[in-house]
Amino acid sequence: MRITFKNRPEHTTWTALEDMWREAERIEHFDGGWLYDHYYPIYGERTGPCFEGWTALSFLAGITKRLRLGLMVTGVPYRNPGLLANMVTTFDHFSRGRLELGLGMGWFEDEAKAYGMPLLPLGKRLSQFEEACGVLTRLFTEPSVTHEGEYYTFVDAHMEPKPVQKPHPPIMIGGVGEKRMLRIVARSARDWNYPGGTPEDFRHKADVLHSHCESIGRDPSEITLSCHIFVQPDVNATADNAAAFAEAGAGHLCLYFDSNDDPSVIGRTADAVVAALPQPRGR
Repeated sequence: MRITFKNRPEHTTWTALEDMWREAERIEHFDGGWLYDHYYPIYGERTGPCFEGWTALSFLAGITKRLRLGLMVTGVPYRNPGLLANMVTTFDHFSRGRLELGLGMGWFEDEAKAYGMPLLPLGKRLSQFEEACGVLTRLFTEPSVTHEGEYYTFVDAHMEPKPVQKPHPPIMIGGVGEKRMLRIVARSARDWNYPGGTPEDFRHKADVLHSHCESIGRDPSEITLSCHIFVQPDVNATADNAAAFAEAGAGHLCLYFDSNDDPSVIGRTADAVVAALPQPRGR
């Protein structure tokens, strides 16, 4: 079982956010951490403070040595895939190969409208997302890319150096749409993230994902099934929820903390979750 954590870069001070990461770096249960990719807070008052994810993550890569890092998830409509590919490659080099590339199709209308980045209607946004995933993979792996698509055009586009991780940093895709999004996951992702819901629904979505894998000839075991575990004040309740998702087939639990006020809660929560997980046979 892989265990990571996620904290919100919103309604917080930079010092508090940084202290959470410094504490997590010391906790062996965690092998990675995440922020989100938003310009407005997604919880509470929209006019509150919110730090930009990629910039914040770059600093956090510099104060950590062990944790893998990523945004869960990067909103693809916010950046041209060529720009994003160069950002990813640069990050992968200075973090010494610790980046994980979370990708999503975007959803937050308030910030998109405020910053002049309109989100397309859902069906077109899915097509845009699928096209971006393909372009990104090609930029990471091919000497040059020429692409004439519905949403993006590239003409003999070069990107050097290539990422440290080969063929590229592992791609996580978040989303639950059964007809199209999970099919994109089957084609492109190494980790699928279930944003939230019940263990029963998680199991159902995982079955749909596996059916898509089988239809395109991909081994379903190549994709790790991950989910958010929203941290509650009662650590035992959090641990019970984590155990339920593990029983439902999750191989990666992301503990999602809603506050940066008390870094010590990270260790207490991780200990409780690990204790509640099914133990491997022979132990």
